[in-house]
Amino acid sequence: MITDTPARALGPLLHEGKAKRLYATADPQWCAVEFKDVATAANGRRQVQLPGKGGLNCRISGRLFTLLEQAGLPTHFREPLGDGWMLVRPLRMIPLEVVLRNRAAGSLLRQLPIVAGQPLEPPLLDLYFKDDALGDPFLSEARLATLNIVTPEARVQLETMARQVNSTLHQALARLDLDLVDLKLEFGWDASGQLRLADELSPDNCRLWDGRQSPDSPGRSLDKDRFRQGLGGLVAAYKEVNHRIQALDHLQPRSHDPGQGIQ
Repeated sequence: MITDTPARALGPLLHEGKAKRLYATADPQWCAVEFKDVATAANGRRQVQLPGKGGLNCRISGRLFTLLEQAGLPTHFREPLGDGWMLVRPLRMIPLEVVLRNRAAGSLLRQLPIVAGQPLEPPLLDLYFKDDALGDPFLSEARLATLNIVTPEARVQLETMARQVNSTLHQALARLDLDLVDLKLEFGWDASGQLRLADELSPDNCRLWDGRQSPDSPGRSLDKDRFRQGLGGLVAAYKEVNHRIQALDHLQPRSHDPGQGIQ
């Protein structure tokens, strides 16, 4: 619940997506995000209410945003605001979804003759135009140039930062026996013109496999695939991810861990 301090007094609703609501606050430098207790698939055409899901995604996202900030990667996150809420910077969002794939899974298996679970080195980076009405279409080089969404220089900055985020999270989560298969990232510009990671970092937009389960076990999936594929147990899986994520505070960093800073 939002507190009644001036900087955090809840203002009008600015935007509502499938899984979150964005509100203004009394301080124009900050916005409040509410994570909804809803699971969606098929671009929102399938929905189900799952009590507790929003709070879990909020806690997981906050912990991973903090990890990235400690690694020198700027995000929109400031602090939690109670269960299911967080305080963030307002950004001018870039209408792109940046997908990093460390293994072959999901839609890639329907698009390429590739073996499920095959490692992708270097990770495959794909750009999609963020537009639900168009189905978030894949952008080729020519299509991206036609839309003129970002300059060539901004695109390099965007893709470089996306790879740094992926590398930092991939290595940190591996220490928790969580295999970051792929993830979807969104970015925006703050008032000073700095590029920042936005949206969320949770099992809703990160495909996570449990390294403690056998490859053919249905329990290996700890992400939204449990809803997409009708496996059930989504909230329990998210609770397990949250439990492990919080253990990051108690792990000793490795000398080569990107969590110590981007060189």
